[in-house]
Amino acid sequence: MSGDDAVSHRKGPIQVGLPWLVGLLLGVLAVGPGLERGFVLRYDMVFVPNPPLGPVQLGAGEGFPRAVPSDAFAALLSKALPADIVQSVLLLAIFALSCAGAARLVPGPLVARLAAGVLYAWNPFIAERLLLGQWALLLGYAGLPWVLSAAARLAKAKDLPRLVTALVPAAIGGFSSTVLSALVAVPTALARPGSARRRLGSALLAVAAVAVVSLPWLLPALSAADGGARTDPGAVDLFAARADTPFGAAGSLLTLGGIWNARAVPDLYGHPFFAACRLALTLAALAGWVRLLRRGSLGPAGPGLTAAALAGFAVALLGTADPGRDLLRALIEAWPGFGALRDGHLYTAPLALLQAVGLGGAAMWLAEGAGRADRFGTVAAALLLAAPLVLLPGLAWGAAGRLAPVHYPAEWTEVQRRVDADPAPGSVLVLPWSAYRGLETTGPGRTAVVLDPAVKLFERPAVWNDDLRVADGGTVRAAEGEDPAARAVAEAAARPGGAGAPEIGALGVRYVLIEREAPDPTSADGPRHLSENRFSPAIRASEKVHDGPLLTLYRLPDEHVGAVKVDLSGLEVTGWLVTVGSILWSLIASSSNLVSMRPLRPVGAEPRKENPS
Repeated sequence: MSGDDAVSHRKGPIQVGLPWLVGLLLGVLAVGPGLERGFVLRYDMVFVPNPPLGPVQLGAGEGFPRAVPSDAFAALLSKALPADIVQSVLLLAIFALSCAGAARLVPGPLVARLAAGVLYAWNPFIAERLLLGQWALLLGYAGLPWVLSAAARLAKAKDLPRLVTALVPAAIGGFSSTVLSALVAVPTALARPGSARRRLGSALLAVAAVAVVSLPWLLPALSAADGGARTDPGAVDLFAARADTPFGAAGSLLTLGGIWNARAVPDLYGHPFFAACRLALTLAALAGWVRLLRRGSLGPAGPGLTAAALAGFAVALLGTADPGRDLLRALIEAWPGFGALRDGHLYTAPLALLQAVGLGGAAMWLAEGAGRADRFGTVAAALLLAAPLVLLPGLAWGAAGRLAPVHYPAEWTEVQRRVDADPAPGSVLVLPWSAYRGLETTGPGRTAVVLDPAVKLFERPAVWNDDLRVADGGTVRAAEGEDPAARAVAEAAARPGGAGAPEIGALGVRYVLIEREAPDPTSADGPRHLSENRFSPAIRASEKVHDGPLLTLYRLPDEHVGAVKVDLSGLEVTGWLVTVGSILWSLIASSSNLVSMRPLRPVGAEPRKENPS
C-alpha cells in the first residue's frame, strides 16, 4: 500500500467530518430562502401541513404509487417536527449525504476528496432535478456512493446487511431511486474478482437487496397495472432529453444537463462561456477517472460504475433520436413498466458520480505535484474544488429565488380537518380539472408552479387530472395520465350535459373541492371558472360544507355515492413488513449506519496494514 492509500484509510475527525460539513453548507447555499419557515413548493415537491399517514400514503389506490414511500416517510417525521422543518431537513440531507458519500470514494488527500464531494452535490443534474421538485429521487441519488461502496464488497450473504443499509435512502425515495441504485449495484457486484459463478451470485444478492427495499411501491405498482393504470407511449417525445447548452442534446447530457422541462434549467446555465467551462471540467473529470481506473484505486467499484454510467448514458440518448424513440414507444406499448425509461436524463446519475470521483482523481494528481511545484499543484487542486460552484451560479440561493417558501392559509387546514373527520368512505374530486397550480411565494414577483397540494392533503384518495402538461416554447405538450379513476371521471364529465352526482358518486367520489383562484400555469386554457366547469351538475346537487375565500368544499348525497374503504391488501402489508424488518435487521446485523461504513480500499490493500511501503 502506498503512503497516500494508507493515510486515506486512517482519517481523523476532521477528515471524516469536513465533507459532511461542506455538504451541509452547500445545501444551505442551494436552498437559501427556502430554509425560512413555510413550504418550498416546486412542481413535484409538495409538502402540506399535517401530512396524513394512512393507507393511501402507504400505497393503496388505483394509480401508480410514485410518491410511495416518500410521502409516508415525510408524514412520519412530521409527527415529531413541523412539516416545513421536515422538508428543510430532507433537502439539506440530500446535499450532506451526496458530498460525504462521493468524498469517501476517493483514496487521496482531503482536497481531492472534497473536490469529488462538491461536484457530486453541486452539478446540473442535482440543480435541474431540484427545480423539478424531485426531492425523493435526489435522496436516492445521494445514496448512490454508499450503494456503490457496499456493492463492491458484496461477496456473500453475510455482506447483505451493509448493502441494505446503504439502500435506505433509495428505499425512502421510491421507484426512480431504487432503479438508479440497481443500475449501480448490479454491475458493481458483477465486477467483483472471482469466478463467473461467484460474480453471478453477488449480482443476484444485489438484485435481491434492491427488490426487498422496493416492496412498498413495487407490489402496489403491479396491482395498479393489473387494475388498468397505464403509461402513455406518446410521452416519450415529451420526456426526451433536450439541448440546454450549445453542444446539443448529447453534449448537454455529457455535462449532466439536458432536462426535458425548460423551466427546470438554472439561470445562466446555457451561457456559452459557462457551458464551455463545464465541458472542460467534464473532460478533466473523465481524465481523472481513467487515471484512477489505471491505478486500480477503486477496486470493483471502478469497472462497475463505468458500466453503470455507460448504460445510463445510452438510455439517456435513446430519446434523442427517432429510432430510439420508436423503440421506447414499442417497449411501453408491450409493457407499461418500460415507461421508466422515458425520462432519459434520469439515467445520467451514475455518470454524475463517475465524474465527481474522477474530478477527485484529477485533483489528487494535481495535489501530488505531478512533476510540478507542490504549491502550484495544491492551488490548482483547490481551483478544481471551487469550479463546480463558480460554473453553476444559478443553483445558488434558492436557484436565484425560485425556491422561496409558501405559507398555506388556515383554510387549507380547516378543509383537511372536515374531510378527514368524516368516517364515510369515498374520494375527493379536486377542481379545477388540471394538475398544476400557480401559488404566490414570499419572493417578490415569484409564482411557484406546483402539483396541486390538495392531492396530498387528505387521508382518502384524491381524484385529479393527472395528465401532464408541459409548456414548450409557445406550445403546450400533454401526456395522458396514468390513474384509471381520473380517466373515468373525465369520461363522465365529457358526456353531454356534464357530470351529475349519480355518475360521479358511482365512481367512488364523496367530496368535491374547488380551488377558486388556482390557474394552471402550464395550460393554454388559463383558469377555469365554476360556471364553465363540466362538473357543475354534480356540484349543484351537493351540500356545501365549507365556503371560504379560496376553497369551497361540497359533499355528495349519500344515496349517490358507491364507495368502499380503500385499504392495503394483505400482500401489500406483508411487503411493508418485509422491507421495514429487513432494514432493521441490516442496521442491527451490520452494527453500522450510513455514516460509519468504511470507505473503499484500493486493490491489494490490507485491512490492518498502516505503515507505508
